[in-house]
Amino acid sequence: MTAEHDHPLITGRAEVPTDTPDRYAKQLIAHLGRKLAFSSDGATSTATIGEATGQIVVGDGQLTLVATGVDEEAVARVEHVLGSHLERFGQRNELNVTWTRTTTAPADAPADAD
Repeated sequence: MTAEHDHPLITGRAEVPTDTPDRYAKQLIAHLGRKLAFSSDGATSTATIGEATGQIVVGDGQLTLVATGVDEEAVARVEHVLGSHLERFGQRNELNVTWTRTTTAPADAPADAD
């Protein structure tokens, strides 16, 4: 049996500058909420999309999208779903979503000494 913490955690992050991050977050959640269940905690809304997790975070002057999972394809799917919808909604304002990927070692992996 393989637990999630046995695999590296893949995280995609996109910080999208906008004067109206709250409006875009509401629009994205309302649209995707037809098929996905979002939970909200303060400025962060989270949904499970397939085998990965997507987050929409409202910040000051920016909307941050986060895709997290242990499977490369599942994370890419979340990036596509969140990013393509936001770009479509923000087309008039030329919103551009650019993802940055990081990979974190499993929780039970030995830490590298510096």
